[in-house]
Amino acid sequence: MTARVILGVSGASGAALALDCARVLARIGTEIDLVLSPMAERTLTLEIGPGAQEALCGLATRVHGIGDLGASIASGSSPVAGMIVAPCSMRSLAAIAHGLDDNLLTRAAGVQLKERRPLVLLAREAPLTLAHLRNMTAVTEMGAIVLPPVPAFYLRPATTAEITAQIAARGVDLLRLSPPVAAAWGQD
Repeated sequence: MTARVILGVSGASGAALALDCARVLARIGTEIDLVLSPMAERTLTLEIGPGAQEALCGLATRVHGIGDLGASIASGSSPVAGMIVAPCSMRSLAAIAHGLDDNLLTRAAGVQLKERRPLVLLAREAPLTLAHLRNMTAVTEMGAIVLPPVPAFYLRPATTAEITAQIAARGVDLLRLSPPVAAAWGQD
C-alpha cells in the first residue's frame, strides 16, 4: 500500500520548502494530499514565481481547499501516514497548539495529534517571541516535531536551493516513511 501524507503550506516565508517537500515525497512514492492557505498561494508566487503553485499542485495526488472541513483528511478515519507543514507560520502553529481547527490545514494537523501520527512543523519566524516558544512547547508536548528550517552548515551548501532541499529531505525523513534521504553528517 502506498503511503499517503498531508502537505500543509501556510503563508510564512520559505515557499521553496513546500515545493522541495513535495518533490521528496513524490520521489519516494508517497501520495500527497495538499492544502494551501491563501497566503501560501501568494507567497509561492512572490518567492518562486507565477508557475510555482501549478508546479506544487502538479506533484500532489489530491488538492483540498483550505475551507473544506468536510474533506477526508479532516477525519481520523482517513488513512494517512502523517503530515508536514512547510513552511509553518506562527499563526498556523498557534492554531494547532490551541486546537482551533479553524481551517483544513489546522484541522488536519489536529487530527494527526489526536491519532498519534507524525506531525512535522517547519516553523518559520525569527526572532521568536515568548508566545511562539510557548506554542512550540505545547505542540511538542502533544507529539509534534518542530523543525525550524535551519541550514545544515556542516554540509557546506553552495546555494539556497541546496539548503531548502536538505531541510525538506530532513523534514520528510522525520515522517519515517522510507530509508533516510537527507544527507547526513560525515556522509561522503
